[in-house]
Formats: sequence, structure tokens, C-alpha cells
Amino acid sequence: MVQKAQIQAIREKLDSHLGERVRVRANEGRRRVFEREGILEKTYPSIFVIRFDDEESVCVSWSYVDVLTDSVELEFAASDD
Repeated sequence: MVQKAQIQAIREKLDSHLGERVRVRANEGRRRVFEREGILEKTYPSIFVIRFDDEESVCVSWSYVDVLTDSVELEFAASDD
């Protein structure tokens, strides 16, 4: 299945960037956009976790499907991804 292969490719790409700084831009609906920088902490079979640099050190998780559907855009500091 094409979608399954695409999700696996996204996961592998994120696995190669574990521990790196990442800028996240997420669509929250009703023209609201969430934009922050953090560190890619961990990847799991269905989700990935990013820890943000706030005073509380908040962790947020998203699914790989969110990246596939462009609900979440990721930009790594060290590369052009």
C-alpha cells in the first residue's frame, strides 16, 4: 500500500534526525497556526515526540499521518528537510 510505504519513509527520516533541533509548524484549525522550536525526542511506531524549549519543557506528540497530510510541517536546523 502506497500510504503505508510513505508513512514508513517519514518515520525513517525522523529516526535519522533524533536528538536534533526542529522547527514545527502545525495547523490547529480555524486559521490558527502553532509554531515553535524544540528537539525531536523519540519516535514510536505511530507517533513522534518533540520537547519544546519553554520554561516548562513541554512534550507534544504527533502522528506520521499529520506530516503526510501537511497538518504538521517540520524543518530541521542542520539541513534543508
